Amino acid sequence: MLHSVITEHIAKVRQQVEQACHKFGRNPSEVKVLAVSKTQPAEAIRVAAATGQQAFGENYLQEALQKQQELADLPELEWHFIGAVQSNKTREIAENFAWLHTLARQKIAQRLNDQRPAKLPKLKVLIQVNISNEASKAGILPSEVLGFAKQLLELPRLEVCGLMCIPKVSEDFTQQRQAFAQLADLQAQLMQALPELNLTTLSMGMSGDLEAAIAEGSTLVRIGTAIFGAREPKV
Repeated sequence: MLHSVITEHIAKVRQQVEQACHKFGRNPSEVKVLAVSKTQPAEAIRVAAATGQQAFGENYLQEALQKQQELADLPELEWHFIGAVQSNKTREIAENFAWLHTLARQKIAQRLNDQRPAKLPKLKVLIQVNISNEASKAGILPSEVLGFAKQLLELPRLEVCGLMCIPKVSEDFTQQRQAFAQLADLQAQLMQALPELNLTTLSMGMSGDLEAAIAEGSTLVRIGTAIFGAREPKV
């Protein structure tokens, strides 16, 4: 049952992405799906991987490390850390993940840089932007992004790949697009100001606002419930 449901869901998500790309003049190959697998068992990830899904996003470090051990026979999996980063977690993130989506503090960036093993490629990082200026949301304000990016250029073990946001929840398609358009504009400004950065990734859009994100240039959509169903309760 698990296998058939997840396989069916992934096919639907891929179809949604493709339809949105065609609707807004995008090439479907430009948009990558990140399967958000937090609180899901390793077996669910294994089923998803059998469909060709390789990128998985995790929020909880110890849970993620356990799943990485259980799935060590699948070295092609690409692990993204998409949760809040505390100082005492930076070493394990630096050692065990290919991507970090939630970089918003210079202190954390410095620790990740210093702790990234030389044997591994650079840690790919995204600057998290609080695009809707919500007190409850993590991330830096749009006005702070350029200065932060300049600081990150000094860290040789990190590769700044783009921006990420979680905008204010809205059911209105126009409002969804507006928030994503702001992040896309911010990334364009950053690329002009710092051409030495190779900013190829806009991580924006989830199950509820995927189409609006793709309309505004998202290259990576973070999809959890639409793939795995309701989350298992975290113990």
